[in-house]
Parts: sequence; structure tokens; C-alpha cells
Amino acid sequence: MTTPTLETRRLILRPLAESDAPAIQRHFDNWNVIRHLSSIVPWPYPDDGAVTFIRSQLDKIAAGEDIHVWVLVLRTGDGQAIGSVGFRPGVDHPKGNRGFWLAEPYWNRGLMTEAIIAVNDFVFLTLGLEDFYVCNAASNVASRRVKQKTGAEFVGYVEIAHHDGQSRSEKWRVTRKGWLERKPGDSV
Repeated sequence: MTTPTLETRRLILRPLAESDAPAIQRHFDNWNVIRHLSSIVPWPYPDDGAVTFIRSQLDKIAAGEDIHVWVLVLRTGDGQAIGSVGFRPGVDHPKGNRGFWLAEPYWNRGLMTEAIIAVNDFVFLTLGLEDFYVCNAASNVASRRVKQKTGAEFVGYVEIAHHDGQSRSEKWRVTRKGWLERKPGDSV
């Protein structure tokens, strides 16, 4: 299934495109954004980091890999990416099925929670999945809050190396039943 465009009250989540490289490079080359991410993300972020990431994701999609990658764009903005959400359906991935990041100027506005509501709707109502897993660095309070607000249930800890030196990560399970019971409002 191709990645659809999703809409919320304040955001448009559209499929990742090569034209998103300048905005992603600008926002992602920031220690505050990177520090809680898996150490698989290069740091210092290279000058071609966004282009390399986008091409690798688009190549995987073109090769038939079942992944969905959206960029977040403000409805009232200039159309530039301010964050991203990636989702990989399938068996329990060691680092979880969903990951996200948001540019620092947009933190603490509820935008990522709004985006995750739309993605969860897609996962459960369109793809028909029963559950999936997500992880975050144990010290990443903001990511934990998004999970708590969007129906995830804490299941334990896993080891994933992060840039800030920690390896303890929280693992969460999101279920269709739990999502539908606790869904926080509509995505649009």
C-alpha cells in the first residue's frame, strides 16, 4: 500500500519526498533533536544526511519494503517539513514499529500527538493491524508523554544505544482495542 496523505486540524502528513531534504537537514542538524535518537542516526549530522536518509527510505519503498514515512507540514505554513513519522508494519521490530522526530521550534504544542493520532488511525483502521510496538529513550519525557496520550501501554525496558550515551529504552505496546477505547479525539 502506498503511503497516503493524512490530515489533522493543524497538520498535513504527506509522504516523504526528495524535495524535503533542505528542511529536514536544517531541522535535524540539532543536538537537541538527535540526542534521544538511536545511535544509528549519524552525529555530527553530515552535510548530506537528509539527502542520504531520504534516498535510502525511497529506495526501500521502491524495492517493495513495507514502510510508511510521512513529513509533517503545518497547514498554515510554507509547506516545509517540520518533522517526520515513520511506520513499519510487521513483526515486533527490535526498535519498535514507529519512530518520530519534531523540529525544536515546534515542541510543546501538541503537534506530534496530533500527528500520531492520525497515524494510529491509519494503522488500525486502514491497515487493520491489531497491535504494534514503539520505543523511546528512557530519559525522553516528551516522547513518553506522546505515547501515554495516544494509548500506548508500557511493557518494559529494552537496550538500544542512544546518542546521549544511554542505552535503556522504554518499550510500549499500542493495541487496536486500547486505541479505540481511549482514542483522544478525531485526527481532522
